[in-house]
Amino acid sequence: MPPVIGGLHHVTAISADGARNRWFYNQVLGLRLVKKTVNQDDVFSWHLFYADAVGSPGTDITFFVWDLPAERRGNHSIALTSFRVESEADLAWWDERLRAHGIAARRSREPGGRPGLRFQDLEGQRLALVLDDGPSSAVPWASGPVPAERQLRGLGPVTLAVPEAEPTARFLVELLGFRALGEEDERTDPGGARIARFAVGPGGAGAEVHLRIREGLPRARPGAGGAHHLALRVPDRAGLAAWSARLSAAGLRHSGEVDRFWFRSLYVREPNGILFELATDGPGFTIDEAESELGERLVLPPFLEPRRAEIEAALPPLRLRPLDAASPRA
Repeated sequence: MPPVIGGLHHVTAISADGARNRWFYNQVLGLRLVKKTVNQDDVFSWHLFYADAVGSPGTDITFFVWDLPAERRGNHSIALTSFRVESEADLAWWDERLRAHGIAARRSREPGGRPGLRFQDLEGQRLALVLDDGPSSAVPWASGPVPAERQLRGLGPVTLAVPEAEPTARFLVELLGFRALGEEDERTDPGGARIARFAVGPGGAGAEVHLRIREGLPRARPGAGGAHHLALRVPDRAGLAAWSARLSAAGLRHSGEVDRFWFRSLYVREPNGILFELATDGPGFTIDEAESELGERLVLPPFLEPRRAEIEAALPPLRLRPLDAASPRA
């Protein structure tokens, strides 16, 4: 049996405009900026973490802020990130809220028959809300702009765009311990694609990965409005060490354990080239900040603190500002 995976941990995406990105995810979607830090592999660029009130694993979407052109969409990429809401009434409430902020949205029937709502952020990042009334460990953000009963309940299914399912399906099932849930024609964006659904650990919308299978699309070019990688939950460092051994035994190249301070990680690419991260649940974002102060200042892991002055001088400004551009198509 493979080591335990507890579901989705986070999705990391790319923004070229930190101010607009922060406005959208913080002020519109009501996610709390729980960590304002830098990309540890590119320390002169921002890395922003948005999540529930305390940054619970499985609730966060994070962004590398890089000066890049827009993503060219295509295969070998993350095509859709979703979040969970509890009821049809929540979907209707969010539909109205997004439209009130100038964000075009459309109701959808998501894979597996779940009602949903599709939209994009200000740079074209493809997002969805999906109905899921199962348990959620998300902690409401009491002072956030969204009422506690309407707040997002954590990540939902993440969709990968691939030209063929079999290599990625084998990686998910035989190596990572996912189980196949079935395959269906794509309903929301018809174009000849098929959707194959997979679940891991406890299952449910917070533990699903979907494959959007369509031949003939070009390879995606990374850029603003695209996603960088998908992270899955591992309980602790012992679990991460077990995954390192399992990947090595399977002959897969991987990063080995990487210390991200707030969690430990391991990186590996699946056969279609999409980057996966296995990330521990802890120690968490309150290891270096009080819960009441999360996200208010630039925080660096201890190994970067000696370079604080250099890093602060090179980082671009990051501030809130009102919406000043037309919403992208939904």
